[in-house]
Amino acid sequence: MSSIHYDKLVRDKIPDVIRASGKEPVSDLLSKEEMLPTLGRKLQEEVTEYLESRDIEEIADVLEVLHGIAYHMGISWDDVEATRLQKRNERGGFENGIRLLEVRNP
Repeated sequence: MSSIHYDKLVRDKIPDVIRASGKEPVSDLLSKEEMLPTLGRKLQEEVTEYLESRDIEEIADVLEVLHGIAYHMGISWDDVEATRLQKRNERGGFENGIRLLEVRNP
């Protein structure tokens, strides 16, 4: 029997998807203490995948990991979104492509 070793955080339904394909997943559950550091590494992985592909699915994966981080920090997504909107109202978004080159003191 051959196998591929992963040792990485996957979405909750991935073991079922693997079983449905006729293969046998081997998995365990991370402790609460392991979740945030592991989600941080997963975020780096997904951001890297997005930067390489520029694919909408990778944007969705980044967003899903951020949802997971907020959940495990005990922060509601509504609070994250409210904070995002507050910052957007105060400082704007990123639609205009403004690059700050320097700030001069007169």
